[in-house]
Amino acid sequence: MSISHIRNFCIIAHIDHGKSTLADRLLEITGTVTRREMKDQILDQMDLERERGITIKLAPVRMQWQGYQLNLIDTPGHVDFTYEVSRSLAAVEGAILLVDATQGIEAQTLANLHLAQKHNLVIIPVINKIDLPAADVERVAQEIIKLLQCRRDDIIAISAKTGKNVEKVLRSVINKIHPPQNNDFSSQALVFDSFFDSYRGVVVYVRVFSGSISAGEKLNFLQTGSQAEALEVGCFRPRMSKTDKLQTGEIGYIVTNLKNINQAKVGDTITTDTTSKVEPLPGYEEVKPMVFAGIYPKEGDDFQRLREAIEKLKLNDAALTFSVENSPALGVGFRCGFLGMLHLEIFQQRLQREYNISVVTTVPSVAYQVYLRSGEKVVIKSPQEFPRPEEIDKVEEPIMKVEIFTPAKYIGNIMKMVVKRRGEYIETEYLDEDRVILHYFLPLNSLLVDFYDTLKGVSAGFASLNYEFFAYQVCDIVKLDILVAGEKAEALSTLTYTDEAYQAGRRIVDSLKEAIPRQLFEIKIQAVLGGKIIASSRIPPLRKDVTAKLYGGDVTRKRKLLEKQKQGKKKMQKIGSVDIPPEAFLSVFKR
Repeated sequence: MSISHIRNFCIIAHIDHGKSTLADRLLEITGTVTRREMKDQILDQMDLERERGITIKLAPVRMQWQGYQLNLIDTPGHVDFTYEVSRSLAAVEGAILLVDATQGIEAQTLANLHLAQKHNLVIIPVINKIDLPAADVERVAQEIIKLLQCRRDDIIAISAKTGKNVEKVLRSVINKIHPPQNNDFSSQALVFDSFFDSYRGVVVYVRVFSGSISAGEKLNFLQTGSQAEALEVGCFRPRMSKTDKLQTGEIGYIVTNLKNINQAKVGDTITTDTTSKVEPLPGYEEVKPMVFAGIYPKEGDDFQRLREAIEKLKLNDAALTFSVENSPALGVGFRCGFLGMLHLEIFQQRLQREYNISVVTTVPSVAYQVYLRSGEKVVIKSPQEFPRPEEIDKVEEPIMKVEIFTPAKYIGNIMKMVVKRRGEYIETEYLDEDRVILHYFLPLNSLLVDFYDTLKGVSAGFASLNYEFFAYQVCDIVKLDILVAGEKAEALSTLTYTDEAYQAGRRIVDSLKEAIPRQLFEIKIQAVLGGKIIASSRIPPLRKDVTAKLYGGDVTRKRKLLEKQKQGKKKMQKIGSVDIPPEAFLSVFKR
């Protein structure tokens, strides 16, 4: 295939705007997939993607149409998987910007467009779902014209569900997106994704920028310094399909013989040149996780299995970070970093489904920057790492720049909600008379738990959200310790704002009272802030009826037995210990 007949592009959009459906129609029209093999969301390979109706992983596919080779990468739309989008954009020359005709431009539409513009990609604006009764094509077209400064004729209106006008999209891809650049450099291929095959080793997804790579050739990874052999090369149709070689401009896969998953990193450059003259491609910025949680195996002997599973998921999920940590209550596990709460949730479910490992997850937290009086700065990812109050000069928390897209009539409800979450108003931007963008600064901590669900609730489901890291800002954060029977339960410690410490302590204490089973002695549960008890509760002891054997006599005999029992319980309280069950931890973390 001549390089002038190759087109590389991706589809970018907000979640649920029809990316996967459009990909289905493109595969049908080009004959890449027969009608008998066709099924909805065919590029979404994971069961999780089908059940939730969202794309989680990028998915490449090669199509042949009218003498052209069209390489498509379908991308996720949720903000937690933006890193998947950015990796896709580095491997293509153009992007289809897909906008829902009923919803218009939403948060991730704008965020993904900005990413594409940073890569200098050709943008093809497309309005989808024109077959729906609520579609307002002209209103959405005016939004796109205002955003892109394009002409009305540049915008294609389609129905991905029925296939109407989808061929126009293909023709526009061929006519507007320029072919890959041809050069005479040594072979260079960018690794933009990978996964581990138990039988064949590491499989890398690559975009070849120069030269060619054939099966049997020796490979050099410039970043890690690893060497491997190309056992097989091929493309995606959409399943892996073996070919003779991958040449300049093409997207495909390479099966390596690497068994160590750390030897192949996303963003690395592969070459077949044995000299040191080959320059590495720009690669990707190192992703910075924003949410951290402890992941522990429910069964203690599953630790090694959990480590292997996380390492393999890391290969397939470049945004994931992890390190070993030890908890007095939960044993040995991992402190994992994620881009958001959905990312964490998907990670847990993949562990369960793909590797059959059940885990206990600690309460998610953000990374705080703590400045000590000694002049040292430390990054705290868990409450257990938090220094003593007398050592701290100041604490800074991550602040996010938030964009909320909403119909104008819900502005009041949303503003009230954001103010309660410690939001700082920036400005209101009007897309038109009915749709606005609210700009806020918001602590990442406020976004963690149920912000998105609450936002959907106060806006009747119409509002959408995008956020990105802005800066670190001084905050009033303290460590809240929990004592159970006089012993500090480190795994239950949490970081909270000073003015919310009492409410947080009260919630944890009440949760533990319900979850910890009664013992033969009284159990005191206390929330402690800086040596001061701010909330407490007690679990009464189990009591045996020691007077049951009495059948008569003086009342002093009964009092003597009860007093003896009372003294015994006091003694047990001094020497007894409480084993906190995992269910108690889970009940606290859920609250």
